[in-house]
Amino acid sequence: MPKPVSEQVVVIAGASTGIGRASALAFAEAGARVVCAARGRRALDTLVSEIEAGGGRAVAVPTDVTDPAAVKALAAAAEEHFGRVDTWVNMAAVGVWGRIEEITAAEFDRVLRVNVLGHVHGVHAALPALRRAGGGVLIGVASLEGVRAVPLHAPYTTSKFAVRALYDCLRMELAQEGAPIAVTTVLPASTDTPFFEHARSKLGAMPKPPPPVYAPEVVAAAIVRAAARPRREVPIGGAAVGLYLGQRLSPALLDALLSIRGLGAATMAADRPDNGVDNLLAPIDEPGQVHGSFPGPVLRRSVLTRLLGAAPRPGELVTSAVAALHRLRGGGIVTRATADSAPGRPDSG
Repeated sequence: MPKPVSEQVVVIAGASTGIGRASALAFAEAGARVVCAARGRRALDTLVSEIEAGGGRAVAVPTDVTDPAAVKALAAAAEEHFGRVDTWVNMAAVGVWGRIEEITAAEFDRVLRVNVLGHVHGVHAALPALRRAGGGVLIGVASLEGVRAVPLHAPYTTSKFAVRALYDCLRMELAQEGAPIAVTTVLPASTDTPFFEHARSKLGAMPKPPPPVYAPEVVAAAIVRAAARPRREVPIGGAAVGLYLGQRLSPALLDALLSIRGLGAATMAADRPDNGVDNLLAPIDEPGQVHGSFPGPVLRRSVLTRLLGAAPRPGELVTSAVAALHRLRGGGIVTRATADSAPGRPDSG
């Protein structure tokens, strides 16, 4: 079982704004020591200052997740500052809005490098650190778009399908090994974050999240719960669960519904022009914030999300039993990465 959140050291890759920033604040409020990583130093510094002003402990480690050496250095910095890593959260992401034929190959490449390879680099850095700590939790923030494709957001949607598959593969491999490392994939629905102001737009307008829209704190609360009670997947909000089920029952019908302009494209463009600023290639020099500028109602709680995260599903219990059986038998698969993992370091406080 994972440690209580109040005793954990948590690394968040993608902590500067939005869900990542809300999660860092929520973990700190729960008593965890937080290692905040992102490209933008200014946003990280204001985040750490806010955490420390509230009596929490945090450190900023500027990190570009597309650089595998930098992500490994992030893990080393976390162990140097706080002695170990108990939970690692991957959530850094960028986006480009527009029709597929208008989005360049270079733009597709950049989104996939950040949104997919950034998670891969995070996994490669996190697993040895979690093993040195004797186990822990790896949380990957995907999206409802990893379950259901939407128009005009192909690079991001493609990346989230890939990320969801990545964590499915990893979960099975760790169970085969009998490793005491849980893997949770979080699937947020539309969330009011600065992601939409920071994305590159070819819509002729600023993109916006289609309703219903949830506050970042709803997602952050689910992530904190998963660090103590990991679940296989955590969809956020009733809308996520509805589309999740709809995709299983009739994906063709959802194709048709989202092809209707008033239900698809029209819900994704705001009634204000794009500002021409994006963080696709470089961070935006700003202090960082949790919330975006969605003008409509924002839901600040989700009872359904809490219920879904309250108890493991039957299949999860079976997978856990398989992993436990492999541990009792001495671990099933010994890999080079497992063999090379060093003993745990003492907790430095």
